[in-house]
Amino acid sequence: MSKIGGMHGFIASSIGVTCAAALALPLTPPAVAATARPVPTTEAATTARPAPHAGTPDATMADRRAAEPYAPGSTQSLPLEPLTRNRATPTGPGAPEQGLTRRAVRHFSLVGIVWDDPEAELHGRVQVRTRAADTGTWSGWQDVETHNADHAADRDSPESTSGRVRGATAPLWVGDSDGVELRVRSEPESAEADSAQHGTGARNLPAAPPLPSGLRLELVDPGDDAPPPGTSAEGPRSAALAGEASAAAEVSAVNADLAPLGAAEIPALNRAETEREFFALTAGEPAERQRQAKPYVGPRPRIVTRRGWGANEGLRERGFRYTKKVKAAFVHHTASGNNYRCSQVPSLIRSIYRYHVNSMGWRDIGYNFVIDKCGKIYEGRAGGVARPVLGAHTLGFNSNSMGIAVLGSYGAKKPSSAAVRAVARLSAWKLGLYGVNPRGKTYLKSGGSNLYRKGKKVRLNVISGHRDGFKTECPGRKLYSKLGSARSKAARYQGR
Repeated sequence: MSKIGGMHGFIASSIGVTCAAALALPLTPPAVAATARPVPTTEAATTARPAPHAGTPDATMADRRAAEPYAPGSTQSLPLEPLTRNRATPTGPGAPEQGLTRRAVRHFSLVGIVWDDPEAELHGRVQVRTRAADTGTWSGWQDVETHNADHAADRDSPESTSGRVRGATAPLWVGDSDGVELRVRSEPESAEADSAQHGTGARNLPAAPPLPSGLRLELVDPGDDAPPPGTSAEGPRSAALAGEASAAAEVSAVNADLAPLGAAEIPALNRAETEREFFALTAGEPAERQRQAKPYVGPRPRIVTRRGWGANEGLRERGFRYTKKVKAAFVHHTASGNNYRCSQVPSLIRSIYRYHVNSMGWRDIGYNFVIDKCGKIYEGRAGGVARPVLGAHTLGFNSNSMGIAVLGSYGAKKPSSAAVRAVARLSAWKLGLYGVNPRGKTYLKSGGSNLYRKGKKVRLNVISGHRDGFKTECPGRKLYSKLGSARSKAARYQGR
């Protein structure tokens, strides 16, 4: 096993800043929308467009998005329209309402709402209905989680000031669909919880605030697995494909000490094998560093790589960004619903990745790791699973931490025991590489959140819920209540 440099020293140098934009397409007539997707995977790669360089205004993004031809692995971006109030869509006095009437569209599997100002909040209720592509059956109204500003890069970071970032709801997984209907209703903030709990509109309350400007419905098709590195094409896209292959090789190389280049997964190791790997990874660091960690490094779990879930490396910004160390793990839920099969998870992650990058304007998927309800662990943001990759998961506390997202919504539904166990196994291994006790406490300096001012040193559990650093419902009360169990299990995996 070759050596990766000291674990405290994984700080990136220069960052490439090109990525491919997700572009919208016109609505499809019903007769066309009902047909199967006509474009093969190899052609899907030819439709991507380069995004503006980070730090520059994205004034032409809407025009670019409107120009995207449809292909598997693309995004339809549809501007919302004022809706006529009626008994089916009640509103409070003077509350604005926007949406889209029922219509046929191209195939998609995930929905979300974005708007212009990333600092603006959507106070109200978002509901969507979709038509299953295979049966033509319309779903009932489903709620889309509106509070998503807490999942973001820290303020004043290059990622948050790129000029591309938008406000957004959480994404919602709906499965392969070809029809949609949407309503977005503004409500006073105090009425939102009552509305969500009882399914009622606001009554006898002040006028609702205006909705954010530039509301658009994003319909994401996950596409198929990304083409293998080195795939070529005729015409001008061949150079772009070469760039994607280079980006894929770059992602694989940072995990080269853990798995062969191009591997779809990083295999699990037992305790003794993990300890040997740890000493190889930290060779050259002070002896005290190794004495502090040994024997408290949990066995390495099996991790599906970005190649394994089919990440198109041409979407994200090139290069990686690192923080100094990993002192804490923040646990999240994706709030994307629980109606997915574990066999669909690669498609679901590809959709969230595309939504984070092309719809919300982030440099990569926000989470460092993703876990499904079957307990499988997936590599998230690129940069190396053993390294302190800087994520965009917990606004104000992305430095010196990692973000673990459990796929699903866990406000009312209990997480599976397999998912909780996976959180513990992953935390025991990754925190163990930095000599951290999962059952302990740590201090993190706030980058600014709605709970803690910028610069404040905050004492937190080493394994914390998102709500511990930001006023939010994430990771849902049912998952949050399981974090004590995850801490105990992780400590046992470390031999504590």
